[in-house]
Amino acid sequence: MELRHYLHTLFEPAALALIVDDAPPAWVRQLGADLANARVPASVLRLDGTALSGTGGPGIELALVAVAAPQVAAALALARRLGASAVTLLTDGADPADAPQWAALAERLGLRLLGPGTLGFVRPSIGLNAGRTGAMPAAGQVALVSQSGVLNGAVLDWVADYSVGFSLVVSLGAEAGVDLAQVLDYLSSDAQTRSVVVYLEAVTDARRFMSALRALALVKPVIVLKGHRDDRAPRRSLTHSGAVCSADALYSAALRRAGAVQIGLFTQMFTAARILASGPGPLGTRLAVIANGHGPAALAADQAGFQALRLPDLAEVTLAALARTLPGRALANPLNLGVDATPEHFAQSLVAVAADPGIDGVLVMLAPHGGLDAEGITRRVAEVAGGLHKPLFACWMGDRAMRPLAHVLDACGVPVYPVPEAAIDAWATVARFHQNQRLLQQTPRPLSGGQAPDLAGARALIAAALAAGQTVLDERQSKALLQAFRIGVTRTLLARTLTQALEAARTLGFPLVMKVSAAGIVHKSEVGGVVLNVRSEAEVREQYPRILRAVADAQPQIAIDGITLQPMRQGRHARELYVGVFRDPLFGPVMAFGAGGTRVELLRDTTLEFPPLNGFLAGRMIERTRVADTLADFQGAPAIDPQPLQALLVAVSEMVCELPWIAQMDINPVIADEHGLVAVDARVVLDGSVGAAPPRHAHLAIMPYPSHLTRGYQAPGGRTCTLRAIQAEDADRLQAFIRALSAESRYYRFLSVLAELPQRMLIRYTQIDYDRELALVAVQGAGEDERIVGVVRYLLNPDRVSCEFAVAIADDWQGERLGATLMRAIVDAARLKGLQRIEGYVLATNSRMLGLMSFLGFTRVTDPQDPTLRRVWLDLTAG
Repeated sequence: MELRHYLHTLFEPAALALIVDDAPPAWVRQLGADLANARVPASVLRLDGTALSGTGGPGIELALVAVAAPQVAAALALARRLGASAVTLLTDGADPADAPQWAALAERLGLRLLGPGTLGFVRPSIGLNAGRTGAMPAAGQVALVSQSGVLNGAVLDWVADYSVGFSLVVSLGAEAGVDLAQVLDYLSSDAQTRSVVVYLEAVTDARRFMSALRALALVKPVIVLKGHRDDRAPRRSLTHSGAVCSADALYSAALRRAGAVQIGLFTQMFTAARILASGPGPLGTRLAVIANGHGPAALAADQAGFQALRLPDLAEVTLAALARTLPGRALANPLNLGVDATPEHFAQSLVAVAADPGIDGVLVMLAPHGGLDAEGITRRVAEVAGGLHKPLFACWMGDRAMRPLAHVLDACGVPVYPVPEAAIDAWATVARFHQNQRLLQQTPRPLSGGQAPDLAGARALIAAALAAGQTVLDERQSKALLQAFRIGVTRTLLARTLTQALEAARTLGFPLVMKVSAAGIVHKSEVGGVVLNVRSEAEVREQYPRILRAVADAQPQIAIDGITLQPMRQGRHARELYVGVFRDPLFGPVMAFGAGGTRVELLRDTTLEFPPLNGFLAGRMIERTRVADTLADFQGAPAIDPQPLQALLVAVSEMVCELPWIAQMDINPVIADEHGLVAVDARVVLDGSVGAAPPRHAHLAIMPYPSHLTRGYQAPGGRTCTLRAIQAEDADRLQAFIRALSAESRYYRFLSVLAELPQRMLIRYTQIDYDRELALVAVQGAGEDERIVGVVRYLLNPDRVSCEFAVAIADDWQGERLGATLMRAIVDAARLKGLQRIEGYVLATNSRMLGLMSFLGFTRVTDPQDPTLRRVWLDLTAG
């Protein structure tokens, strides 16, 4: 059953009231006047309940509070008496310290609070301008959500002359009640919104934010402008990874993994809104440029290079078609039509280039000059645009004279920009969005399914170290931890005396690497604690005391455990790589990969990603670094097989998922060549404060696929099936399951007789965030023949301590106790998550389901708003 979102009464109320002081300021009086034009009943009331306009408040769902701070409590009480369930707190000049107590009061009164510090919101489709963001914008399908109210006003003023309409414009304010995650959640199900632009400064709950953003980005494009960017190195860290994980890099990694696309400039926010309003489909990175001059084409080509877009050569068939249209012209990409280009030159060139199989889309450019038939060219471009089978962007350079012509293209759905930089940036923004969508659609397991790690051994090693008061593992312990996850390491022996060092050297052979072993040293090479290429026992005798003296001189307070010896990994084709982990206070564990060696922090050729990873995510992580260019055939060095490197990153991801005690980790360097790879050095920092048995995966910002819930089931009649969590690959199976249900079964599940799920719902039900919901499917068969025969799911309620369930069983499996089995499984999963209550709605005529609910101990009552429904619930804290 699909119910109204809990923020519906805030953003689309049936009726509303504005509560004001006895002497409201001018902006409040103007707000009252604007509400008279809204297409919902609106009243203006004093604090004593006296109506200044409107009917006085029957059926009120939303209260707009615009009173002085000392009167806010009284206004909230009045809102509750009026029957409101949502409040927008527009109080001007409030003390930030008041926000928590106002939020607490609103919660006690059962009010959802937007603000304080908000400039309100605008819902153009119902003519509701509930705040002070400026004039009412045109209605459309782009939502704008901002943690800065004044930016919203600037954007609305900026786009006023263009074909951009808005479904919702929201200023969040202090987020004491309704926060960014909740608004994003609302927009994911808002039928009026097709795309979303967000101005983001900071979040306080990373998992809630990531969960909401991922759910939204699965079904609608999301573009984010991040404010308060800070790429400075954080506080001094015990590892390289802690030093390269800046706040800005973390947010960028989070947005990328969530399927959103980040922009860097306010002007790009305007660009993004225009792109999203036009709704172009997926864009690739192969771009063709058509211009009427060399200069504009060169600027576009330069900017394309900066944005990692490609301008590939045109196909022979394209060149042949262009030669017929442009005889005697130089034909290339970019294509310069010249100053004497006619409307037909533009039209025929567009058609030919757009048909090129090696091109993902076209940017057409027009620069004004004397004698140019700009109007005719614009008309012909607009005429052919609709018949092209590739996305088309336009750059009509200039302003005053070109603006009316740009509106012609804009009106027919062609995004048009006044400068090449904006046009190319627009293209790159949409291309990045669709690239990030591929990251979002990955649902990695916490364990990859390859060779099983020695989890018991790894946990025992960590427990022993913490019990001994040790939070920094030495090199040998760190490598043992890596080996538990099947990561290859160099053999390392510890020598506490010169005699032991000589014995170790004879055992290992030459050449060797000698390194100091001391828990308090962050970077050994910086204190003279590393000697490479030791080739004889004589050199061991020389270097052993020299290392001890150098380290003691540099850090006399450090206790030295000894000297480690290990074989030196040789090879002139070897590349030094780096893999690290850092636990951020907000986002939790983050992985880093890039160029390794002693200059990790200086080079900063690293990229970040959130665990869990799979092979695809690991591959994309590698590709984002500059060092990736050296992994192929490079300066005479043979190419490195990417599979072992991807496997290494997945193995580290497994460590992070399964060992929440890891606070920081460096594997540096990882030596990779044509023969494979090996971890030469490693350092792990532990955090014992997480406890001996923390909740499973509670430390992760992104929940992995819950493979631990998979189990078998045998029905009383002997048939068998497998219960497991749903995954993205189940979309076609779920659609087949819905189609095969009888009309009665579909009606009982969806309260409608829909024959199949719309594509939006199909994505919504299969590509889920396991932090906010869980869907278990019962599947019969295997591989291509696998068939869904039952589905049960829960979705967290806004309070995040209760959830709502729904269940459906294939008609030929009813009576096999599969419904009871699935319900028990979802109840157990909800308890395991720590939820307190599970509830749902059942039709009064569905006697079989009501009987099952009674059998499972659910309480049931008639729904007060719909007597045809029964509300059922179970207290998960009892028993």
